[in-house]
Amino acid sequence: MSASGPPAGVLPTPATTPPLVPTHDQVVVLYVTVVYVVVIFGIWNIPGARTLINPLKLFTIGWHELCHIIAAILTGGTIASVTIDPFLGGATLVEGGKPPIILSAGYIGSTIFGGVFILGGFDTLVAKILSFVLGIGLVAPLVLVRDKLTILLTVLYEGLVVGFWFIGHAQALRWYCLFVGVMNVFFVIWDIADDKFFRKANDSDCTQFYIMFPSLPAHFWACFWIIFEIGICIAFLLLGIVSFKLSTADMDTQAGKKASGTISFRITPDDIHSRFSPYLTHGSR
Repeated sequence: MSASGPPAGVLPTPATTPPLVPTHDQVVVLYVTVVYVVVIFGIWNIPGARTLINPLKLFTIGWHELCHIIAAILTGGTIASVTIDPFLGGATLVEGGKPPIILSAGYIGSTIFGGVFILGGFDTLVAKILSFVLGIGLVAPLVLVRDKLTILLTVLYEGLVVGFWFIGHAQALRWYCLFVGVMNVFFVIWDIADDKFFRKANDSDCTQFYIMFPSLPAHFWACFWIIFEIGICIAFLLLGIVSFKLSTADMDTQAGKKASGTISFRITPDDIHSRFSPYLTHGSR
């Protein structure tokens, strides 16, 4: 008597394994995350190669500065000027407001934003939703950019966002979002590296913290924020392990059901319900 599996096109019920135990596919995400940290650090600091990721740098720096701007407005400050440049870094000059809150908002916002993109590395549906944010975020900084190469590279990176929708049921989009997530989560490392190796015109936030609180050395602030970012990264990785247990094959099966010979960018409520309902119903028993 042979055991029968679920009907064709129907996702199997997730295995009742401990929530914090990663599946084989999730272990791959964890390894790739570590590799991305090393790769981004190298590319960000190698002359010539660093130019190739200018659009992603602008996306990362732009969000970081936007967090400063939001904090400044919420604390009663006035924005005097904003600089977003892949070579000079970012800078937001504020008059008034609460400087410690405004300064902290940059690293905190970058870390949490990157953590959300890391979740896209665990699930294609999340990656598809985040791809719209990425698509808009890549274009927005061009308002302040006139470098032709950077504009051309931005068009290329936008093309990757669209093209990855159609590669392996958008599996490539997961790794794209994970890359962007790691770049944002560990922004303090790239920020400090720019200070140390390239002496950029706009100081890192760690340097600004030292200027604001001279009794604590810059190395203290660097260690503090790096430890903070590692903690947040681990928290989002654990959240991804607990929340997204579908294997790559299961995600492909779900995507295949929606394809039916046509190509669509629509994400319906049924997509979200079918992805999350097995875990919700399982947890309520």
